[in-house]
Amino acid sequence: MFEYTLHATDGKARAGTFITPHGAIETPVFMPVGTHSTVKTLTFDQVRQTQAQIVLGNAYHLYLRPGHEMVERAGGLHGWTGWEKPILTDSGGFQVFSLTRLRKITEEGVNFRDPITGQSHFINPEKSMAIQNALGADIIMAFDECPPYPATHEYAKNSMEMTHRWLERCFNAHARKHDQALFPIVQGSTYEDLRFESAAFARQFDAHGFAIGGVSVGESKEWVYKVVEFTAPLLPENKPRYLMGIGTPEDLLDGINLGIDMFDCVNPTRVARHGSFFKMMGRRNIKNAEFENDFGPLDEGCDCYTCNHHHVAYVRHLIKIKEATGATLLSIHNVRFLIRLVEDARKAILAGNFETFYNLHRPRFINPSKEVKPVG
Repeated sequence: MFEYTLHATDGKARAGTFITPHGAIETPVFMPVGTHSTVKTLTFDQVRQTQAQIVLGNAYHLYLRPGHEMVERAGGLHGWTGWEKPILTDSGGFQVFSLTRLRKITEEGVNFRDPITGQSHFINPEKSMAIQNALGADIIMAFDECPPYPATHEYAKNSMEMTHRWLERCFNAHARKHDQALFPIVQGSTYEDLRFESAAFARQFDAHGFAIGGVSVGESKEWVYKVVEFTAPLLPENKPRYLMGIGTPEDLLDGINLGIDMFDCVNPTRVARHGSFFKMMGRRNIKNAEFENDFGPLDEGCDCYTCNHHHVAYVRHLIKIKEATGATLLSIHNVRFLIRLVEDARKAILAGNFETFYNLHRPRFINPSKEVKPVG
């Protein structure tokens, strides 16, 4: 049911194919995020037009509303949404642990309050598996604790060890091993010894893929890349490697360059709603006066619906008057831009010239983050 084939490598960059029950995924791949079972501002037909191969849903949000039981009655997320391609669900761990003042973590699981209704809830590894089994995604994630940044070595170690115990419980409770691939998540904050230990523990499980979690939670981009550079080679070469919650153009290029296969992020639709769009020469804000009389496409050479049918001045007008269609058109472009970027990266890997591709495009995306030293 699940099979990963590594077709080519170029340096650390990899090109492969991951077979799932709902189709093949060519990697590297960017996964648009459909938090509440929809990619914000887009219909699923519009998502298809971006040539997305897989989308992500959030177990925490879907558990709260409309409820995983309702989604299951509709035929799982595929029946609920009408999306026929692969789907990945995260476990809800990150969302639960971000509710700092509304949750309590114990060895058994996490008690938390719905920030909207105030209702009390409890999720543990077994409940997370039950929720994700009901949602029916092709790829599901283990329930883990995502430590904050900065975290002391002691806190990060204790958190990692509990994540490991929870991982065993997840595999024991996972009821749909035949058609849902459960990915372990490697934790350990910014500490190399902990990342090494966590990767070694995760490799003990007969998993179809592995994830790197606990990054981009407050640390600088420089530290994100340091963690990824150290951790990615510790994961099996013959399984896909997923870097969770990362998805700007520079993130994708740097992640691919470090051996990552799968990415997801809300960034392309989030920044679109605020008027930002991606170009091969870097990110731009369409509200700027320079675009008022621009009757060309958002990005020369882009094949998305927006660039093929509308000019910049028109989309700018829609954004300026807060017309919802403007956010939709920018979201279509931004999602397609990232998908096309990884498609081109894959072609470069297969052709054996990824280093040239990377060195050409990476400098165009400026990383404004500042160096932050880790704790410990």
